[in-house]
Amino acid sequence: MSWQEATTTSVTGLGFDLVEIERSAGGMLRITIEMPHDPGQPEQFITVEDCERVTKQLRFLLEVENVDYHRLEVGSPGIDRLLRGDTDFERFSGEIVDIVLKEPIGVTDSGVSANRKKFRGTLENLGVTSDDGAKQWQLVWSDESPVKSGVRVSKKRLAAPLQAMQFEFADVREARLASIVDFRGRKPKAESKTQSSSEA
Repeated sequence: MSWQEATTTSVTGLGFDLVEIERSAGGMLRITIEMPHDPGQPEQFITVEDCERVTKQLRFLLEVENVDYHRLEVGSPGIDRLLRGDTDFERFSGEIVDIVLKEPIGVTDSGVSANRKKFRGTLENLGVTSDDGAKQWQLVWSDESPVKSGVRVSKKRLAAPLQAMQFEFADVREARLASIVDFRGRKPKAESKTQSSSEA
């Protein structure tokens, strides 16, 4: 068992889900955790005390596993939360997400570049599976340029058309909730969660 697998087992044993393991410059080891999601139930959020519990457990584990790191940080997902698979896609269906494809798959009858891999749009669950049992998803977006602050938009201006792309999670290299911050007070559908963290 690798130390990453041991970390996952340890975090799960404490009653949390492991979202991401990330190594940063300077020897930082960042572990992101969250409460298990129970559909139909209110979201439960990670507290500082939760992070401290996991930090203490992982410091011991990493020492046993002889993992070289300078500093350990345990925290909850930020506004750009990683989406790890179909389960996360179901949970965040209807949200605005950033997706990077493994390979360009093209968008039929559109002006999208054949080499394009990065997209931001609304994730939709098509509710169907392919012949091999893979769940089918759709991303809907518009390539309309954002309006700059203080710029008046003509009422005659035509909105850029919506475009859609169907894909499977196996087509995705990385998917995250879009890090959208609205300083005017209007919240996007994906409400940002308070980040808790503990460092060691």
